[in-house]
Amino acid sequence: MRLALCNEVLRDFPFARQCAYAAALGYDALEIAPFTLGPEPHRLSGDARRTLRRQAADAGVAVAGLHWLLVTPEGLSITADDPDVRARTLEVMRGLVDLCADLGGRYLVHGSPAQRRLDPGREADGRARAAEAFAAAADAADRAGVLYCLEPLAPVETDYLTTVAEAAEVAWAIGNRALRAMIDCSAAARSEAQDIPGLIRRWLPTGLIGHVHANDPNRRGPGEGALAFAPILAALAAEGYDGAIGVEPFIYEPDGPAAAARAIGYLRGCLEAAGAQGPFDAAR
Repeated sequence: MRLALCNEVLRDFPFARQCAYAAALGYDALEIAPFTLGPEPHRLSGDARRTLRRQAADAGVAVAGLHWLLVTPEGLSITADDPDVRARTLEVMRGLVDLCADLGGRYLVHGSPAQRRLDPGREADGRARAAEAFAAAADAADRAGVLYCLEPLAPVETDYLTTVAEAAEVAWAIGNRALRAMIDCSAAARSEAQDIPGLIRRWLPTGLIGHVHANDPNRRGPGEGALAFAPILAALAAEGYDGAIGVEPFIYEPDGPAAAARAIGYLRGCLEAAGAQGPFDAAR
């Protein structure tokens, strides 16, 4: 298990400084929110992609993957019935799959709750359109050699995909090996009937869990709330999880750099207790 800092925590830093700061704290990788790279991140040039990957490597961190995918460009949706919106959204999703692969990432996390809302009274149509979008993204991910992970979020954030079971059902129905579910600890603690170690023991053996986000249900970083992460990391270790853990707070106190530092100190202690340490392997 390796720790990846979600880079929007350091969004006020230039990318090279984000990498250097994360490395200095001891993170193995960055998990990139594409909107931090510009208004049309899916269209970044080859030179720009090579520069980002080189800056990460020079700092001694990997790019683990991408998350928070559909913030930019504005107006995207996987559930809208407007064909132009759907076409633009699929273009972005496919472009971000290629961006992830070009940066050396292993996975994409599809959260983006505002871009997956269902229209009241037309929920079935919205779910069908979302499944079509996920199937297209999974095909692109399979070709690129990366995973595309569906992120269950709490009902206060979205009305579609609010449990691991729901995400797993979509992934199974589509039937592409590149399409997975994932566990976001903040959301799971607020929406799942089962505790998170239990979720891990239930779902990790299925092979469907492609990623984990570490955050507290109070939306702060791990260790800043009531959720205990030692049992979570112990369950991951016991089930043989060898992927990245994305550190994803949403509230930064007193600021992003301090939140990043506090989170890794707490989680490194938990990982040492679980006996799950080692260098991040960036090879896919």
